Amino acid sequence: MMQSVLLIDDHPMLNYGLASCLEETGRFVVCGQAESLAQAMRNVENLKTLPALVILDILLGEENGLDFLPFLESFCGGKNKPKPPVLVCSVLEDPFRIRTALKMGACGYISKTSSKAELINAIDTVLDGGMYLSSEHNEMLEESSSVHSQFTMRELDVLNCIKQNKTNQQIAKFLQINLRTVENHISNIYFKTGASGRQDLLKL
Repeated sequence: MMQSVLLIDDHPMLNYGLASCLEETGRFVVCGQAESLAQAMRNVENLKTLPALVILDILLGEENGLDFLPFLESFCGGKNKPKPPVLVCSVLEDPFRIRTALKMGACGYISKTSSKAELINAIDTVLDGGMYLSSEHNEMLEESSSVHSQFTMRELDVLNCIKQNKTNQQIAKFLQINLRTVENHISNIYFKTGASGRQDLLKL
């Protein structure tokens, strides 16, 4: 039996590639694609049958994709229907974000750089009622220090971009915020950590 999947990602080409990857298996059919929270919510409200699985990105332009999780919980509760599992698929790989996603109800967290085999393994795990984290993410959670709890989500976005060696201008473009906002976030990060330069931030 084909399993239906709802894809939520603000990059149409990534949605298209993920849809192709899933449908090539002959086991999954994409029942909807959304590029924003509003579109994702409309998809859920308009579908006659809830998807078997939701694959969710975190960065949806200026929106936080994790805000979809409480909506889905509320919607399914109001309809007295079981909530489909949600697998987060993101370029953001920090312990705080992973913990937040799981606390908010996600059933797994996978990197966008993961292989097709790992993606299918993650999907099968959450569809079977399990929780999926890669070994790298498990180690990351175990080794992470409490310093990350000081940061806001947007500060963590900026910090992760810094760890990818992005310039301030590249961070602003990637996160779709203005340059002054990026600079303010970086100043806050320096203040909270006592770091004196980007090399220090790479160690966090």
